[in-house]
Amino acid sequence: MRRHPPDRPALERWLAVVKAAKWKRFVDIRSTFASVDRATAGSGRPVFVFNIAGNRFRLIAAIHFNQQRIFTLWFLTHAEYDNENWKREL
Repeated sequence: MRRHPPDRPALERWLAVVKAAKWKRFVDIRSTFASVDRATAGSGRPVFVFNIAGNRFRLIAAIHFNQQRIFTLWFLTHAEYDNENWKREL
């Protein structure tokens, strides 16, 4: 939020929705965020990619459904996401 102050409201809305969510599987996330995608990181682990602020940013998260916890791994501009360097680091 500090790097992109104008987009703070969009991030805060995402955070509020995520805090209230009780997701058990990917389809539950999709019912909340229709544009979320599931991707595979370089480690082979699944991550979830959310579009933020009118698709200007990508938020990449790991979700532990059994613990009801979400971990924000990356917050990238669209261009940073497209170069796929994040995959090698996860």
